[in-house]
Amino acid sequence: MTSSALLALLTALASAALRAQSAVVYGTVHVESGGPLRFAQVVVMGSNLGTLTDSGGHYRLAPVSPGVVIVRARFIGYVPALDTVTVAAGDSVEASFVLYPSVIDGLPLVVVGPVVVTAAKRSQLLDQAVTSVAVVSDTELARRAVSTVDEAVDKAPGVQFLNGQVNIRGSTGYVQGLGSRVLLLVDGVPANQGDRGGINWDLVPLEDVQRVEVVKGAGSSLYGSSAFGGVVNVITRDISVGWHGRVRASGGAYANPPYDVWRFRDYTGGREGLDVTGSYGTNLVRGSLTAGGGHSDGYRGQDRQNHWQAAAKGVWAPGPATRITASGSWASDQYEVPLVWCTRGACDDRGLTYQPFKIATQDTGTFTRSDKGYLTALVERTSSDHLAWQARGSWLRTRFTDLRQGADDYGIANRLGAELRAVSRPTAGRVVTVGAELARSDVRTNIFTGDTSSTDTVVGTHTQAEFAAYGESEQLFGRARLTGGARVDYIAVDGGGLSAVVSPRLGGVLTTSRGAWRASLGRGFRAPSLAERFVSTTVPPFRVIPNPNLRPETAWSGELGNATRLSAALHADAAAFWTEAYDLIEPSVNGSAIQFRNVTRARLAGLDVALAAQPPIRGLTASLAYTFLYARALASDSAPGGPLAFRPKHLLTLSADYQWRAVSVGGDFRYASRFERVELYSNDDRVAEKVLDLRASLEQGPLSVRCRLANALNYIYNQVPRTLAPVRTLSVTLTWTY
Repeated sequence: MTSSALLALLTALASAALRAQSAVVYGTVHVESGGPLRFAQVVVMGSNLGTLTDSGGHYRLAPVSPGVVIVRARFIGYVPALDTVTVAAGDSVEASFVLYPSVIDGLPLVVVGPVVVTAAKRSQLLDQAVTSVAVVSDTELARRAVSTVDEAVDKAPGVQFLNGQVNIRGSTGYVQGLGSRVLLLVDGVPANQGDRGGINWDLVPLEDVQRVEVVKGAGSSLYGSSAFGGVVNVITRDISVGWHGRVRASGGAYANPPYDVWRFRDYTGGREGLDVTGSYGTNLVRGSLTAGGGHSDGYRGQDRQNHWQAAAKGVWAPGPATRITASGSWASDQYEVPLVWCTRGACDDRGLTYQPFKIATQDTGTFTRSDKGYLTALVERTSSDHLAWQARGSWLRTRFTDLRQGADDYGIANRLGAELRAVSRPTAGRVVTVGAELARSDVRTNIFTGDTSSTDTVVGTHTQAEFAAYGESEQLFGRARLTGGARVDYIAVDGGGLSAVVSPRLGGVLTTSRGAWRASLGRGFRAPSLAERFVSTTVPPFRVIPNPNLRPETAWSGELGNATRLSAALHADAAAFWTEAYDLIEPSVNGSAIQFRNVTRARLAGLDVALAAQPPIRGLTASLAYTFLYARALASDSAPGGPLAFRPKHLLTLSADYQWRAVSVGGDFRYASRFERVELYSNDDRVAEKVLDLRASLEQGPLSVRCRLANALNYIYNQVPRTLAPVRTLSVTLTWTY
């Protein structure tokens, strides 16, 4: 053996020996309420070894030199914590931390919830948010055995879905998925479509979702357009150290029509799906991949659907204070389009006035392919105890093709975005958030009119550019925490002149022995989507005509609320809210033509109440969520007053679950009062929504089996005109986790 080879061998043996003598320090970082703190920095003092906690607050440091070491945990806005531990060679030692807000200055704090990030674009305790926030955890997602995120969010207080379109405190109503007044975020990145402004709820695989935060009320002071009525932030799972896997298989069946005269097929419709997730992580790099798909026969005629999806995420932590994340998702749906049900003479009606399970014969064969996906990159750095910043870039792409009798429709839309944000704590008791955001949307479709600079009237190509700057400051004054800030948005369509919108917000939280009182007043706005401005198509029997002169809709929104623990077993959150809206964009019907116009000034006011209880029966939990809504259009020269369409006055959800060892059972009951007004088909009969969902689960080691019986009573109703709501559906989900 040569001397160089011998030296290499000795070096390898020495390195192996050192690795064998090294140790591991692991643990968690939580806040005082018990909730995990994500992205807390944990370091071994006097070394370059450090990491950031995951969404569960977990961390792992290796290799640690044997001996006495000092471990420090810190997070901006919290008092750093130290722990001295002694580690032996080849051993592992736990060091867990509880961090306390540095701004409370020794004052008693009533902590009533977990840490949230959406309400202030940074981590904060739930009771510090100046607006109402509802949190849907991964535990709730799993317990309800849902297949998409919206099915669980639908049960949050003040939230209702109408045929896939989200309503928060009645903000949106229903406009066929166009121009959502709620902003969807995926890990803080806007994900509303670039052309329609709508939301694809299946963009993120359910297995990748850690939790969902729902901010109720205008959020434009931080998030700009589309946050008119609220924000829904889907937060994906962090990747744990080591190898992990998950396989989720589901199957189910739809109930047949309750009357033979409504039967539309000679078999029972089914649904099935399979998702597989794998991940591997170290302290330096981590990655995960999810892929799967599903098929559904649907519960109506012409309601088949195939769904395919893939998602990936990678994390690189080059230093203890820096994290770089790249993620993306792609989904493809091929589905038949069950348009409005047929009326007498439009199908084999069997002598009935209408057939809710069938569509008109002329619509048979209508088929859509929809592809959507996003890519995002995020850099996060904690520079010191007083400063943290992040930068991100994103690309969202949607594409659809409508195959129907006659000419086919298609559209391709892109949304590119970038944001730079900094969070600073310049003095004790003060937190400042500042940032700037850029976005550009473009669309090419044959259902839009051509742009003003083109002679092409067959294919419409349009762009919308947005620039925004925002800032918000939070200051502690005794027991009160006051917040003030504003955002200015500049918007240009097809390279035209800029329109500017300023969205301020003031708010405060007062901590008392009777809970945390909160109050806020802010301005929200929503810029018209490109579809609302330029769409030119036919939705039988109506012709939709464009209106490029639409103005942004705006609103002033206020709230007064209280969150408190009434007893050891009962927690309550109540809020009175009020919104004064101007220039609301609504479809205006003139004979056989529909055009979107700024026609409505409206007032929405009401009360949200949420109760969570743990009765004396061990293992039993229960909750109640109730929203009273007063939604009225105010009379003007261009529009009459009266109830706003598609808003229920009363919305009630009751939930209960019982856990006994590895078995749990539970259910949800949803009541939504009859709409006072609908549009387009105003003479259609309408009934209240009364839906009962039941569920049961069994968990044994890495296996879990969950059953869900949605609409257990098979209540036949419709939420939007001439469109049947889902019937009774049984689903069974089997999950294996490694």
